[in-house]
Amino acid sequence: MNDERKIVVEEVDAVDSPPKVRVDEAEAAPRQRDYLDGFLSATPAETPAGEPGGDLYDAIIDALKEIYDPEIPVNIYDLGLIYGVDVTGDGHAVVTMTLTTPHCPVAESMPGEVELRVGAVPGVGDAQVNLVWDPPWDPQKMSDEAKLELGML
Repeated sequence: MNDERKIVVEEVDAVDSPPKVRVDEAEAAPRQRDYLDGFLSATPAETPAGEPGGDLYDAIIDALKEIYDPEIPVNIYDLGLIYGVDVTGDGHAVVTMTLTTPHCPVAESMPGEVELRVGAVPGVGDAQVNLVWDPPWDPQKMSDEAKLELGML
């Protein structure tokens, strides 16, 4: 069985140009000179200070990253112990956090340290810490940087 394949080649001298689309001037929408003009001249919206990305929120996160777990050489934010940071317009900060275990040796002192550090951030009028146990902390809550530091990646 011979499977010969032949390619058929057709030679042409010229090809007709495809028809061009014509639009009447009356039907055409007016074009702007540059469609990016409005985009490039717009200024970014201001992020409220207490929202993620805001100055006060970022300052609180930076303060939390300065607090280290005494048993693990990683800050409590990257360790995944901080479940939430809420900041009101008048500078009231509420930090929701947990500890690695309920029997953690710093269970009594860590929330107080967090409250002091967050309360010392310029712009924070009042700081409150809510210590929760549900959901329980597990190593999957750690940031990639913390896992790398501890040799888990």
